[in-house]
Amino acid sequence: MFEADDIREWRGHDVVDAGKRKIGSLEAVYVDTATDAPSFATVTIGLPTKRRLVFVPLDHATVGPAYLKVPWDRKLVKEAPSIDTDGELLAENEPEIFAHYGLPYSTGAGGERRLGRR
Repeated sequence: MFEADDIREWRGHDVVDAGKRKIGSLEAVYVDTATDAPSFATVTIGLPTKRRLVFVPLDHATVGPAYLKVPWDRKLVKEAPSIDTDGELLAENEPEIFAHYGLPYSTGAGGERRLGRR
């Protein structure tokens, strides 16, 4: 896995699925607020006049020459919960993102958010 600080340099690079099919371009990284480890990325997809950001888990993601490869199928990622390119992830929408990928979700002991943008 890579460090969250290192991934900032990858903004704008391609995000590809396991078959190296392009999904979109890396926009931002969200870290798990409990561990500060990279947890999800937002990927810019869509036509130039109708872009949106979809969320994809970074667990088992790898970096290659000019791309970030995620182990999720391109179709699944493109159907993931999204926000507008200038939007913000609301706390109440976090569980929906985890559920889309079949991942467990729980808030912190004090009910705090799980994801924070880096």
